[in-house]
Amino acid sequence: MDTSSKPGKIKTVRPETLEFIILYTQLKGKAFQNNAQLAEALGYNSASTITEIVKSRQNIDIEKLKAFKDIYRDFIDTPKSKENTEVITERKKLVEGIPMYEIIATATGVEVYNDINDTQPVGHMNFPGIEDCDFALPVWGHSMYPYLENGCWVALKIIHDKKILPGEVYYIEWGDYRMYKRLLVGDSPDEVIAHSDNVTEMIGSRLKYAPFPIKIAEIKKLCLVKDIHKKHNH
Repeated sequence: MDTSSKPGKIKTVRPETLEFIILYTQLKGKAFQNNAQLAEALGYNSASTITEIVKSRQNIDIEKLKAFKDIYRDFIDTPKSKENTEVITERKKLVEGIPMYEIIATATGVEVYNDINDTQPVGHMNFPGIEDCDFALPVWGHSMYPYLENGCWVALKIIHDKKILPGEVYYIEWGDYRMYKRLLVGDSPDEVIAHSDNVTEMIGSRLKYAPFPIKIAEIKKLCLVKDIHKKHNH
């Protein structure tokens, strides 16, 4: 029996393949429009070859990478120092994954978390679909149950321009508060409503996790929840 391709075996992805994937992501839509066009330029018979490299991490021949960089050299960012720094950073993220920070809740009811800048990564999260995320944090508390369960980990993407998609779940930092909330359209254009999915827990006749408004300008960090890794029940 051939045991060389056991399920779950870790594939060694060569550096030139990671560099190709990074440049492919940067140049698609600018230097070339689709995989068929790129495949033809590189001398491949089928666009599926490009798909295999990008999606399945099928290793690319180093000569093909050189040809790719030569053909599209006018589209590759300069100066070199900036390009190399970005490529190395993205390559490290692809290999290691995104950093995981073990922040903890410091209050109940309204969940407040300690500062991510005061912590060191406890590991890295790496699986398909989170390549564009920046870091991962755990969930403590029950305000976003059942969407986010206590103890699960979430992959987060920093939204630098603070453009909010109403209805999506975000990790937000504002004032001294750090929490997960579903952000809804506010009563005025300069604010959003921080909504908790858990609408079953009550204190007397009031919701334990009642919605409240937040001024968008007061949000110091806005991160979109891109993926959820729920803990297993044994």
